[in-house]
Amino acid sequence: MRIGLIGTGRIGAFHAETMRAVDGVDAVLVADADAGRARAMAEAAGLEAVPDVEALYVEGIDGVVVTAATSAHAALVHQALERGVPVFCEKPVALDVPGTREVVAHAEASGVPVQVGFQRRFDLGYRAAKQALEDGDLGWLHTVRAVTGDASPPPAAYIPTSGGLFRDCSIHDFDILRWLTGREVVTVSAWGANRGADFFTGSGDVDTAVALLRFDDDLLGTVTATRYNGAGHDVRLEVCGSRDARFVGLDDRAPMPTAERTLSWQQATPYATFLERFHDAYVAELTRFADVVAGRTPSPCSPAEALEALYVAEACELSRHRGLPVDVAEVRESTDLPGATARR
Repeated sequence: MRIGLIGTGRIGAFHAETMRAVDGVDAVLVADADAGRARAMAEAAGLEAVPDVEALYVEGIDGVVVTAATSAHAALVHQALERGVPVFCEKPVALDVPGTREVVAHAEASGVPVQVGFQRRFDLGYRAAKQALEDGDLGWLHTVRAVTGDASPPPAAYIPTSGGLFRDCSIHDFDILRWLTGREVVTVSAWGANRGADFFTGSGDVDTAVALLRFDDDLLGTVTATRYNGAGHDVRLEVCGSRDARFVGLDDRAPMPTAERTLSWQQATPYATFLERFHDAYVAELTRFADVVAGRTPSPCSPAEALEALYVAEACELSRHRGLPVDVAEVRESTDLPGATARR
């Protein structure tokens, strides 16, 4: 099969290298809004570049991987759907709820598979914790605690179009908690703070955030996020039940130096980036996308599921601004949320 890849940033380069090694993929064609960047990346990776995105479809592709700027995701997904080409899109599929709803409607009407890039679903630790819950080993859950901490903040230019810390970063936690527990978040209480660079405040964003979640079975959860986790890239989850518990991400490379006098496991070089932390998960999800393109399996993460995680992120953002709890139903049922322009 021939795969088109749109976007030549860090994650785009990684995905291009990954896709070319997947069984059944014969060629990876690279496109970018900046044709020079596409050529440079293709030459460095030994791939083929095309002049623009439209040229991908002229050349003929079986599937497309979208890793372009977030603001371009929705238009690129719509373009693939209009041509009947299965698409993998890094989260989010759109910048806001209205735009995401448009993608959901288009995907469902077209019947063309869309896979959203929530790679934690393919991480072996998260999968093992989910299996333990489904096997009954944990009993009923009472508490989940999710952590996402970047070792250092992204460039200032990224923040104004990122959607904010809850939508850009914590949305991974919201998705994985829904997926792992099989439950829906009904109420959130969220707070944010800025103690780092001024560009977060200037964009109306925060560099550190905390959210308290109540699920539909009265399971309670906490989600914390920061752009300034100096110890390293820290992504963990604690799943605590009436019979047993599991943690995810507290391995030898977890950036959690102990304050205790003794430690029962080796501590290696901490993860520095998300690509290090989730390397194998990224490979697994793109391998699955090849199966989606080939028609061997349905999408493991549809735009409709991504929309549910976005509803939680939006509720957290509302709660942060109001200083009050917010029911997720308020966001889900709203028809006048600000945002998306009409699809071209």
